[in-house]
Amino acid sequence: MPRPIRIASVNVNGIRAAVRNGMAGWLDQADVDILALQEVRAELSHVESALPGWNLVHDESLTKGRSGVAVASRLPIAAWRVELGDETVDSRGRWIEADIDVDGERLTVVSAYVHSGEDGTPRQDAKYGFLDAMERRMPDLAADGSLAVIMGDLNVGHRTLDIKNWKGNVKKAGFLPRERAYFDRFLGDAGEPVTGVDGSVGTGLGWVDVGRRFHGEMDGPYTWWSNRGQAFDNDTGWRIDYQLAAPALADRVTDYRVARAAAYSERWSDHAPVIVDYLLGR
Repeated sequence: MPRPIRIASVNVNGIRAAVRNGMAGWLDQADVDILALQEVRAELSHVESALPGWNLVHDESLTKGRSGVAVASRLPIAAWRVELGDETVDSRGRWIEADIDVDGERLTVVSAYVHSGEDGTPRQDAKYGFLDAMERRMPDLAADGSLAVIMGDLNVGHRTLDIKNWKGNVKKAGFLPRERAYFDRFLGDAGEPVTGVDGSVGTGLGWVDVGRRFHGEMDGPYTWWSNRGQAFDNDTGWRIDYQLAAPALADRVTDYRVARAAAYSERWSDHAPVIVDYLLGR
């Protein structure tokens, strides 16, 4: 019989700092079965110390103290992969796939940390290269009704509903029309022509933004807030952390929430966890 499996994703902004600031206490209460982490900024030994008793896979950045992604699971991890595209794609420490058996069903979870980018610079070129590689990989992950979810800090606000002050960011990385057009295709009807917000035309992949489907046409709920001013207190945020589910998995969602801290002083990262409950297993 299918049972609830709780899957959470969070950019920890350095796992050692997150643990010092209260992440472990949050995990004790959250009842999470599978956890995707981004911006780990640590070696595997540090992740193991932070998450004792979990099954772990981790891809560390080549640059010490930068990026890094991991998947932690209470269930055994059958296989894992870190390749996204060829050697031209800057994905080290930014993409990890884990196959997990849930009572006879295979679930593939991806922890992804997309480049933040900077318009008109090589950093933005790396971001577009990463998004191109994602677009090529996503059909394979969802093929033949496979159960898959791509989670993480994807560093793009897809729609005006996803950024409080979107008018001031239309020419900035994170809300550029070309970036948003990738999400138009990711989430467009599978196999159908999709005209992106930038005027480009591509093919829809049929994936589902779980947060938007669950909450509907409303602002947010935001997942990241700048440390400048009183952005957190005023909820002047961005929704850039996602769970994108393949169509077969999207139909298994029973609940979605953003675990926003009750107060600024209670945060252990500048991002909030994104938590989704799925019914899985035969």
